[in-house]
Amino acid sequence: MVPIDELLSGAKTHRQKTGRPLVTLSYAQSLDGSITARRGIPMHLSGPASMEMTHQLRAAHDGILVGIGTLLADDPRLSVRLAKGRDPQPVVLDSRLRFPLDASLLQGSRLPWIASLPGADPQKRVELEKRGATILSLAEDDDGRVSLPDLLRCLAEKGLNSLMVEGGASVISSFFAQGLADRLVLTIAPVIIGGLRAVEPESGLISRPRLENPGYERLGDDLIVWGALSYP
Repeated sequence: MVPIDELLSGAKTHRQKTGRPLVTLSYAQSLDGSITARRGIPMHLSGPASMEMTHQLRAAHDGILVGIGTLLADDPRLSVRLAKGRDPQPVVLDSRLRFPLDASLLQGSRLPWIASLPGADPQKRVELEKRGATILSLAEDDDGRVSLPDLLRCLAEKGLNSLMVEGGASVISSFFAQGLADRLVLTIAPVIIGGLRAVEPESGLISRPRLENPGYERLGDDLIVWGALSYP
């Protein structure tokens, strides 16, 4: 079994030392590294056993993060349904506040924290706050998006020791490129898609992160790979 407790061991100490949560990237991809056939169209690659493992992983983390693209495409609940445990705190990267007012996350047991830029639509902010969302106004990076280091500092200040990042591709690529991912739990489905890559070529990924002492496990037809990430 995936050693979830071992992977997350020391998360609180990590937050205290670094000022940010321990970050786990967790996503499913095909044999050729694709997460879907076309951008904006979700594709569920994980089999039943690996999906159950993903929900166990969710339950072990304090927070769970996706980008607004994933929210618009899939309307996820980001809750724990296939395992025992509490729901993590949902966090959505949404620089321009495109968050739909009828999103499933606004009906969940834990209402979302939405990371946006200070200049985002003020009326939309009011509407989202009326529905219980918390808007985090954060610094802008060089690409005009929410600064990930600033977001992680904010989440640490709000008490999150661990954060699970589920996607999509631009979010996964950014965490890798900026050296902000600490753990990886990767589901590899036995299919070739030839679609949107998990790590985008234009991400500026120069650091070449490595998986230290990787573990492997077959769950159903899927292969799960996990370990700690290091950056040369």
